[in-house]
Amino acid sequence: MTDYQRYALYYAPSSQSDLGQFGNAWLGRDPVTDDELPRPAVSRIDADDVIAATTSPTRYGFHGTLKPPFALKDGQSRAELETEVESLCTETAPITCGPLTLKSIGQFLALLPIKPVAPLENLAGILVRSLNDFRKPEDMAAMNKRRAAGLTERQEDYLVAWGYPYVMEEFRFHLTLSNKLAHEQLARFEESLGPIVAPLCDAPFQIDDICLFGDPGNGKPFRLLKRFALAG
Repeated sequence: MTDYQRYALYYAPSSQSDLGQFGNAWLGRDPVTDDELPRPAVSRIDADDVIAATTSPTRYGFHGTLKPPFALKDGQSRAELETEVESLCTETAPITCGPLTLKSIGQFLALLPIKPVAPLENLAGILVRSLNDFRKPEDMAAMNKRRAAGLTERQEDYLVAWGYPYVMEEFRFHLTLSNKLAHEQLARFEESLGPIVAPLCDAPFQIDDICLFGDPGNGKPFRLLKRFALAG
């Protein structure tokens, strides 16, 4: 079993679903095989602009974060992590999510539920808390990089406790579609992508599993390592 520099728990739509097919194609990569995929044609945006505007989400793969990336603490193993994740998932029922909407969050573009999804927020909190003993504490440089964005008092407390500021009450589920973009570019991408994603946002969908992703390090793309069925 290959070890990775970091691990993360994500919701990643199946490549057999319309949402997964769109997301993987938009980011130009299959997260399981790491194969390149042809990008969809988008009005008013040429292919080079799409590639330049999606470098960060392309590296992470099309996903919604549930437990942010973390390095394993000394003495912990990927096999033990997988066993614990599987155990947690056997106690969790599939979750209905959506409908989604295309929206800018700060300076980046994402798909996010129109209304908060309490069971999904609860699952994210359970994963953060239950898997914290596997997490190697962040070093001060990484902590200060998070602080540079400007944190509230509660976000600072969460950064210290859980290694990431946007967890628990600060958690907002979203599927990232872009890097940070300039205002004009953000508006143009949102207008052009709207008609393409509209059919994906029509109705709720079911989240049947969560995924373990691995970060090989050195800027290489994250890989989808294993799916865990929600079987509660």
